[in-house]
Amino acid sequence: MSKHSFKDWLIATRPWSFPASAMPVIVSTAWLHFKGYEVSIPLALLSLITIITVHAAGNVWSDYFDFKKHVDRDDNYSVKTLTSGQFSPAEFMRFSICLQVVAVILGVALVCLTGMPTLYIGLAGLALSLLYPPLKYNALGDVVIFLCYAVLPMLGMSYILTGKFHCNILFVAIPIGLITDAILHSNNTRDIQDDAKAGIKTFAMLIGGKTSAWIFIFEMILPFIFAIAISFFGLLPVKTVWLILLALPIALKNAAQMHRFISSKTPSDIQDLDEKSAKLQMAFSLLLSIAMIIPL
Repeated sequence: MSKHSFKDWLIATRPWSFPASAMPVIVSTAWLHFKGYEVSIPLALLSLITIITVHAAGNVWSDYFDFKKHVDRDDNYSVKTLTSGQFSPAEFMRFSICLQVVAVILGVALVCLTGMPTLYIGLAGLALSLLYPPLKYNALGDVVIFLCYAVLPMLGMSYILTGKFHCNILFVAIPIGLITDAILHSNNTRDIQDDAKAGIKTFAMLIGGKTSAWIFIFEMILPFIFAIAISFFGLLPVKTVWLILLALPIALKNAAQMHRFISSKTPSDIQDLDEKSAKLQMAFSLLLSIAMIIPL
């Protein structure tokens, strides 16, 4: 069996998707700073590395089961690391387990530094990550993604950095979670026919392609409206939150691409919308973080 380079292993984790896990940590840290808390940058960095490792492990784990379930095949838009024969299923399983072990070690370090509530958040995230494949195959993938990459990390970060939970941060988690859900939702909208052949059910399949497309468009636009709206209640800085509008052209372009799919019904028209949605997440979240750090 041929040896794989570091780049091969890295690509296998789908690093383009990492904004989905990294941005909640960054936004949470910025929000706590905005609210006047002194935040520990080392703890924030450790949390960032931990959640990205969990995310990488989850991606490899999910791809393994998608291959075994024939969700990923040579003739569809799936990742090709397994279907092309570049990696063997056994290699992917071992790789995922290794990443999960590293994530657990990092998580234990966080628990030792912060307290037992961090453990509960971590265990919930790890359990959802491991259970993601069967949950995704039964139309619950969108819920799992919203919990894993918005609710749990942002609520957890509020405890890790301040020693107590701040439920108001969940309002900020909503726009972040909607964009992250859009990454999965665009993928599932594109793959409705292929997923049906594989015998699985996704939320996009249950509601149909047209409705699914409109939900994606909704997920592109609402985060901007919601973030600006909650700023008037003191949850975000009203004077600087408008910075996020610099990312609006990306969202509108993504929405327009999905809108064309409504007419064409051609999956290739939205082949790359998952990656483009991840780029929107990075732009939106970084601008939102900058808005919370800039002095008023």
